[in-house]
Amino acid sequence: MNSPLPNYRVVIPARYASSRFPAKVLHPIDGVPMVIRVANRAQQSGASSIVIATDHADIKALCLEHKLDVQMTSVDHPSGTDRIREVALQREWVDDTIIVGLQGDEPATPPQHLDLLAANLADRPDANMATLCTRLLSREDYLNPDRVKVVLDNNGYAMYFSRSPIPAIRDSDTDLPLSYLHVGLYAYRCDYLKIYGNLQATTLEQTEQLEQLRVLYNGGKIHVSEVEPTDAVGVDRLEDVARVEQFIRSSDGDH
Repeated sequence: MNSPLPNYRVVIPARYASSRFPAKVLHPIDGVPMVIRVANRAQQSGASSIVIATDHADIKALCLEHKLDVQMTSVDHPSGTDRIREVALQREWVDDTIIVGLQGDEPATPPQHLDLLAANLADRPDANMATLCTRLLSREDYLNPDRVKVVLDNNGYAMYFSRSPIPAIRDSDTDLPLSYLHVGLYAYRCDYLKIYGNLQATTLEQTEQLEQLRVLYNGGKIHVSEVEPTDAVGVDRLEDVARVEQFIRSSDGDH
């Protein structure tokens, strides 16, 4: 890192509904509810505070049982960013507050990635947000629409995110291109979250189902840092649980 770790907060959006895996943030991961696993990961970072932002009483009750800071938010938020924004506004955090969003279905996230995001955004006053990527290593990931790809400019800022294979291979005989997978974590400044809330969802965002495209479409800048590939993945479907459990058992993060 180029500077000392800045003071920052973590907000964990944890909604109940999920079309592919209903109530997934309550699903046990090695016997521990997923959202609690996520909060435990965040507690290993350098964040000054951690808030779970939910829309369901069962999730709130579980968090209170585990003595975690939890806030009820609207059921109508279309994205995790909107949910994080509500927390920032309700708690009246000052404009230069750095917030790292950690989705409630990412129980294997390395805590050092949260610190890295906060430091990267603090180091780049021209960036509105910061996120991460990792080198794409397999054709399976390249073709998988659940694995979001990102294209960067020469200063490490995002040009586009897509569920499609990008950059595309024009010649079918060409080897896998230099390509990056998006790691779905974001750091924000409070002042930009206020701006984001006034931006309308775009056709690109609705087509790809990727909220970060609203930022790029409206001229925002997202800095993207590359991290080493790991087996840490989020939980999109029930069949992802076993892979995440295997990663957690084999990592040192929780032991």
